[in-house]
Amino acid sequence: MLKSFLYPKYLLFSLLVAAGSLFAGRAAAQNELQYVGELGLSIGGAQYFGDLNTRGALNSIKPAIGVYYRKYMNDYVGVRAHARFMQLGYSDVHNKNEFQKLRNLSFNTNLWELSLQGDFNFFRFEPGSLYERFSPYLTGGASLFYFNPYTYLNGTKYYLQPLRTEGQGSALYPERKPYSLVSYAWLIGGGFKYNLSKKVNVGLEALYRYTQTDYLDDVSTTYAGPGAFPTLPNGQPSVAAQLQDRSGVYGAPIGVTGRQRGNSRDKDQFLTIELTISILFTSYHCKF
Repeated sequence: MLKSFLYPKYLLFSLLVAAGSLFAGRAAAQNELQYVGELGLSIGGAQYFGDLNTRGALNSIKPAIGVYYRKYMNDYVGVRAHARFMQLGYSDVHNKNEFQKLRNLSFNTNLWELSLQGDFNFFRFEPGSLYERFSPYLTGGASLFYFNPYTYLNGTKYYLQPLRTEGQGSALYPERKPYSLVSYAWLIGGGFKYNLSKKVNVGLEALYRYTQTDYLDDVSTTYAGPGAFPTLPNGQPSVAAQLQDRSGVYGAPIGVTGRQRGNSRDKDQFLTIELTISILFTSYHCKF
């Protein structure tokens, strides 16, 4: 009976069955679902640190919102492009230091940022699975951003960079150049993410920026003094002269020429803390 299976017709039938099984297995593998990336929304708050907020206080958090796309390289590594809009600002009224309170400077800015980040999961992250659906992660990268600090004087809004409040470009300070409104930053942060379903991820992320500008707040070096700001035709001080030293509100002005106004040794920084939600994209992939 066993020998009958060695006959050509039975051997051919066996080979066809084996080939069919192999083809079916490969077809199933070719139809295997794979997660390739996600498109998401981030929303949260942004906090500035610099010459006005030297204590690292989290007391002037302003809104931040963004959109991103994360490409999955594997279950542990992803590459992300993230565009954000946020607001930053601070005022010396928040400071406890006597000099800073007398200085009485303040600013706000809208900031547009585009970042490129690498994300590294601590655990294997496999959306749609029963067990690998949560992971803390580290993220890092770089960003390019645009800002334009402004403040208010007698209820009127003034952008500070064109006023050159530290004497930039004047004959008295030829070494001080007007600062650019475009800069870049190094990013480092972390968070965690959780897969709600086969189509949706949620998460929480904190991201810190080490910027390459000291003028997010329009404050960096020393007081230029009134001599750097010509008076108006009626003999009154110009807007720039008034905004470069606002200390007269709380007493005698302290903006003596050459006196420290900010700390040029340290660049400004800022932080975002955001909730994220994203929609997953899939493809069919063969591992063979």
